[in-house]
Amino acid sequence: MGTKQRIIGYDFARAWAMFGMLIVNFNVIMGAGNNGPAWLRAFTSLFEGRASALFVILAGIGITMMTKRAVASSDQHLVMESRKNIWKRSVFLFVLGLLLYTLEWTGDILHYYGVYLFLAAFLIVVNPRWLVGLALGFLVVAQFLQLRYNPFEGWAGPVPFMNYADFWSVEGFARNLFFNGYHPLFPWFSFFLIGMWLGRMNLKEGRTRKRLLLVSVVITAVVEVLSRVLIHISTPWIGPEASTFLFNTGPILPNVLYILSATGTAIAGLILCLYVTERWAGSRVVTAIVHTGQLTLTHYVSHVVIGIGFLILIGRFTNQPLAFALTYSVCFFAFSIMVSILWRKKFSRGPIEWVMRKVTG
Repeated sequence: MGTKQRIIGYDFARAWAMFGMLIVNFNVIMGAGNNGPAWLRAFTSLFEGRASALFVILAGIGITMMTKRAVASSDQHLVMESRKNIWKRSVFLFVLGLLLYTLEWTGDILHYYGVYLFLAAFLIVVNPRWLVGLALGFLVVAQFLQLRYNPFEGWAGPVPFMNYADFWSVEGFARNLFFNGYHPLFPWFSFFLIGMWLGRMNLKEGRTRKRLLLVSVVITAVVEVLSRVLIHISTPWIGPEASTFLFNTGPILPNVLYILSATGTAIAGLILCLYVTERWAGSRVVTAIVHTGQLTLTHYVSHVVIGIGFLILIGRFTNQPLAFALTYSVCFFAFSIMVSILWRKKFSRGPIEWVMRKVTG
């Protein structure tokens, strides 16, 4: 699998990460989380915090791939130019995310993503071991903050984790960004750093991919079992709420076990996507999914503007059955694939990707 195919594999994975985010986001928007049979709730819960973790890891890989030539050259001028390009993109995404937030899209990831990019620009030349060490450091600090301070501060009802009361204040914005928003810097930047570390690896090599796949599956399995054991043991002593808070592997709140488990599933999913694109490269289905992944930024914005807008128009915005939310997610993903196929026949980049390229250079 050559470099071009590797990139195709990343685009393929990015499309599926977006699909998972559609399921989670539309589920939350419609308030459908508990409005369905147990088996369907269990299925949709598989995507919670996992799809977005893969999305962020892929972003880290993308930064490493984008700056690889400049870093390899050891030319400080090229390195600085790469940093400037990253900073420009970080500002673009940060502003775009805040614009979406003004549309009451409180689940936005783009403004967090802009901050990840800004910090990552300083780290494009560091040793891979430092990237792993920093990832662990962000994770440890995040766990400390969750134990030391109130992780629910700022969130207002009546629906949990839907409205952040003081988001537009300096204190509230900082708290949301660094500590207890949907994708706070501590610990979500750990995913980005892991992605940068993966980008340094030679994923052309079959042995490396197999080793990563095995390790990621083992890590996830061990962490999931450990989570259940710890919750079972600690519940009689500290109660179900505290034990779940400390040892759950769900994204709210993102503790150590969640980050480890989600990293494992994200890497496993990524490796499988690389295998699929290598095996079936050139097929219509794979090509369509790849094109969708190449327009992910456009589709992310469209799922807020068009996807949510259409729900409001038809009066299906809140209190919907889980089956409807899942069906809508699948239909919107299919719509995104069709748009991607048609768009890529004439253009190499999506409309918002093109604007970002023009604005940032």
